[in-house]
Amino acid sequence: MNKKLLLHICLVFCISRITNAQNFQRPEIDLNEYILKLTPFQTEDVDYEDIYENLFTLVQNPINLNKADINQLQSLFILSESETNAILTHRQKFGDFLSIYELQAVEGLSMETIRQLLPFVVVNPTFKTPNIRNLKMRATDSYLVLRMDQTLQKSKAYTENKYLGSPQRVYTRLRMSHSKDFSLGFVSEKDPGETNLLDYFNFHIQVQNKGIIKNAVLGDYLTQFGQGLIFSAGFAAGKGSEPIYTTRRSNLGIKPYNSVVENLNMRGGAVTLKKGNVELTTMVSHNKRDASGLDPDTEDEQTFFSSILSSGFHRTETEIANRKTVSETNVGANVLYRVDHIQLGFSALKTNFDNYFQKRDLPYNNFQFKGTSNFILGPNFSINWQNFNIFGEAAKSSSGGYGYVLGAVAALSSKIEWAINTRNYQKNFHSFYGSAFSEGSQTNNEKGIYTGIKFTPKKGLVLTGFYDQFTFPWLKFGIDAPSSGYDYQLRISRQPNRTFTQFLAFHHEVKQRNDPQNELPYNTLIDTYRNNLVLGTSKTLRGFLTLQNKIQYNGFKIGAKSNGFAVIQDIEAKVNRIQIKTRVAYFNTDDYNSRIYAYENDVLYAVSFPAYYGRGWRFYLVSKLPINNKIDAWIRLSHTNVNERPYIGSGNDQLPGNNKTDMKLQLRYRF
Repeated sequence: MNKKLLLHICLVFCISRITNAQNFQRPEIDLNEYILKLTPFQTEDVDYEDIYENLFTLVQNPINLNKADINQLQSLFILSESETNAILTHRQKFGDFLSIYELQAVEGLSMETIRQLLPFVVVNPTFKTPNIRNLKMRATDSYLVLRMDQTLQKSKAYTENKYLGSPQRVYTRLRMSHSKDFSLGFVSEKDPGETNLLDYFNFHIQVQNKGIIKNAVLGDYLTQFGQGLIFSAGFAAGKGSEPIYTTRRSNLGIKPYNSVVENLNMRGGAVTLKKGNVELTTMVSHNKRDASGLDPDTEDEQTFFSSILSSGFHRTETEIANRKTVSETNVGANVLYRVDHIQLGFSALKTNFDNYFQKRDLPYNNFQFKGTSNFILGPNFSINWQNFNIFGEAAKSSSGGYGYVLGAVAALSSKIEWAINTRNYQKNFHSFYGSAFSEGSQTNNEKGIYTGIKFTPKKGLVLTGFYDQFTFPWLKFGIDAPSSGYDYQLRISRQPNRTFTQFLAFHHEVKQRNDPQNELPYNTLIDTYRNNLVLGTSKTLRGFLTLQNKIQYNGFKIGAKSNGFAVIQDIEAKVNRIQIKTRVAYFNTDDYNSRIYAYENDVLYAVSFPAYYGRGWRFYLVSKLPINNKIDAWIRLSHTNVNERPYIGSGNDQLPGNNKTDMKLQLRYRF
């Protein structure tokens, strides 16, 4: 018998006996830490709540190593091409995994990679024959979450009676699920100033792996296929500390929508049917959207609206008047063919509005979508060859514009990983549910080429970097001519042992915008410069106390230069099931241009990334307190003091004085 095979059998036998005896549970993951590893520099353009929701969905629905395909493994942004292939090769050679600890027997997987992977994977051995009826009818993850938070100071909107509702935000989340079997979910939210406790809600019923039905969702959902040009619903971090694997998307299919980010979901039904190597997904959706600018010119002309609103606020009479004023219907499909290491797909989506969509008559809107219907379709592919993955997608919208993205990632050696991505989204290309790799917030009016590299010279030392060159062929808001730019990032991280880590990252960006000093009758563009530098360390003491320090600098230049910095001290402690996380931060910025976004720990299922602006102090304390085996409570208190400022905030949310205090309470009942 082959010595390697004999060693594998012995190892698997020992591991299975140990894990059965210990009733092993998957470790918890600090999603905040995971996000920070991917995106050390936060900006207002990134929707971190959506990122958090997608990460949490992955944790709630762990990947079964015995059924996982290459798309699912790639979607975690943890494994290199060689590591992904090693797991699949190991399973093909030795059969199903008997325990997640068997990952230690996979050739080429380090212990650090395994530790990162553990919260996202499970093993359901096939040598057992469970009671299928009991397994399929019992939820293994069921809970109810109730949350309320409020800013204790009264804003201008409340003192002047502009907001019609109470100042509390109220959040509810109910979920019952069995991984890869079924899921039932309900989420509701009332924003501060709104009157209705169910001002926003979403729900879903999902079943999976029922004969020919691979996946089906009724209610609120999103879909992701190809590289996200037409359907994009997955975790899309874009450019950040992980320069390789965030440049591509995976065929994740239908996903229930659990976020409170309003006006982004589809509502209706979607189903994926699988037969052999072919998967067919069809979907239909009908939503009422918030919209502004709904205006009939005359009684004989069709009404039109100028924008779809995504804020979800219904606090004032104007915001309430814009609520659910436009009907949107979507009908779409995707066919996916998988054979060996090749995936070929084709997607199509038609979107209809019951009113005419026309943006304001301004030059930069000349090529924006106009009309009541948009139809977009196109092919996508992904090819895996040894340690290379080549991927791409192209699409054309009914307006005549096209877009494409083409890229590759590779493990050039055990120490070097590399990525390249090129994209071209024409100015008249329109995709309402697309979010492919890009610099801008929309997948149109952009050309670019990106390259990234990761170098691991020795264990515990990682050097990463990327460079991205981009152009915008047409005008943009605040940019009255075609423009261009570039950015790059360098990062070095060191982890000599499990208890100590440190990193240094630098980001430089150059973009063009209108010259604020221009006195000519026409606008001219000048370069703007933004520099970000962050130094961070983390030390765990005696297993229960963690100290994290971070110094961050932001610089911005458009004619005059603006500088800002923050010094941040985080302390985390965990004793049994009690967790305490706190921060003290000092910040000093010249103006809003040099503001610093600092990601903060929050209660479970919530995310916070406020902008530090001006000169002052920021403090927060968040604690998890177990009440009994089924009920956990969280409390969060945060306070900001800004020196030499007569107020905080602006507009209706302006607070008198230079202090802001927020309180948040949350209960989770598991049943």
